[in-house]
Amino acid sequence: MSYVQIIRRRWRTLVTVALGVLALAAALTLLSTPQYTSSTQFFVSTADSANSSQLAQGGTFTQQRVKSYSELLKAPKLLDPVIAESGVDLTPTTLGEKITATTPPDTVLIDVTVTDASPTRARDIAAGIAEVFPTVVSDLEKVSPSADSPVKVTLLRDPTVAESPVSPNPVRNIALGLVLGLLLGFGAAVLKHLMDTKLRSKEDVEVLTDAVLLGGIPFDPDADKHPLIIQADPHAGRAEAFRALRTNLQFIDAANHPRVMVVTSAIANEGKTSTTANLALAMAESGASVCVVEGDLRRPRLLNYLGLPGSVGLTDVLIGRYTVDDVLQPFGDQSLSVLGAGASPPNPSELLGSTAMRTLLDDLRRRFDYVLVDGAPILPVTDSSVLTRLADGALVVAGSGIVNKTQFEDALETLETVNGTVLGVVLNRMPRESRGGYYDYRYEYRPQAEGGRRSRRLQDEARPRRDTIGTRR
Repeated sequence: MSYVQIIRRRWRTLVTVALGVLALAAALTLLSTPQYTSSTQFFVSTADSANSSQLAQGGTFTQQRVKSYSELLKAPKLLDPVIAESGVDLTPTTLGEKITATTPPDTVLIDVTVTDASPTRARDIAAGIAEVFPTVVSDLEKVSPSADSPVKVTLLRDPTVAESPVSPNPVRNIALGLVLGLLLGFGAAVLKHLMDTKLRSKEDVEVLTDAVLLGGIPFDPDADKHPLIIQADPHAGRAEAFRALRTNLQFIDAANHPRVMVVTSAIANEGKTSTTANLALAMAESGASVCVVEGDLRRPRLLNYLGLPGSVGLTDVLIGRYTVDDVLQPFGDQSLSVLGAGASPPNPSELLGSTAMRTLLDDLRRRFDYVLVDGAPILPVTDSSVLTRLADGALVVAGSGIVNKTQFEDALETLETVNGTVLGVVLNRMPRESRGGYYDYRYEYRPQAEGGRRSRRLQDEARPRRDTIGTRR
């Protein structure tokens, strides 16, 4: 996945971190005490420079000495007289922290800057240094009490009171905070992406498997309340996603078109049962005859979604208690029949892999255009693995943000181990940012003003639904 894709997916993390750093920079700027500076400058020369030779030698001498003089500016021998001269109530150590001395390369200049919260006190300290420093240097360089100092320090610039603070600098701090925030936000986004083990997008599926991605079902927060979206809101984007899945299934292996399919998932709660029910409804509304089998004998939920009774069903047929005609239940006005799970058996996997189950599926294949079996999750139990060998293949539902990438890979490897055919993958609960937004096309029939004829008007609402996503139509 490219960095652009990571930013598109994790832009919230990037923005959150960037805004946090920016807010921190702004807070520190507001809370920082303003600092003012006052500067002075000294010129160091030799006192005896009668000819050019002595002048050259003196210049070399002073260039070597100015570095030592810079360090002298923080020594107690200088700071104690400065405190006395300026009248500030500071210790030599504290005062030394406020003084900065620099020597421009290849010069005999010393620049001294004093930083303090008070512009007046900064000027007073700098004035004290201007007064004391030449004298201290002269005393140190005397070879004897009676001889003159060979070094002369001249004051070039008198200190002044600053009119504006040098720090904090709001513009600079905010700019640096923004740049640092964006860098940290990008790093956090990449780190979060690398540490995210959940399967979330089409790109994740394509990286993990060569199986065909047959469709993506958008996330619907109300799916638990309205699991049968094909019936609840036929024109919703999520309903269109199931119709697109139905269409894509028609192009799988045209020579040996699969008709008996197991719908399963790696783990529970990925949406396999609701996918089975809605796909069956989409197939039935296209005119095909469809039979849905509740093949999850451990936690059957299909009949609850469809609102049908489930006292008898698949297990009763497999043990010969009833015939399939006795337990098949019609659903709706279309050619859709439902075979419930029946009573929970003690040996589901053995029962589903039995010769009776193979015979039943062959019988249903002759009766219906499509047979969809809602199987149990693959990893917890072997039921769906057994069923897949008896069917034409399996549709693996992957719940975005629910299943781990490792679990998804393990499920596909399990089917491969038993020589089961994976017809394709259905990515369920796709987040909004993964694929843009679905657009609803709603049809209304209104009478024309003349002739009493009725016309169909196509309304493109040109807005994404609040709870659906997908490809624009």
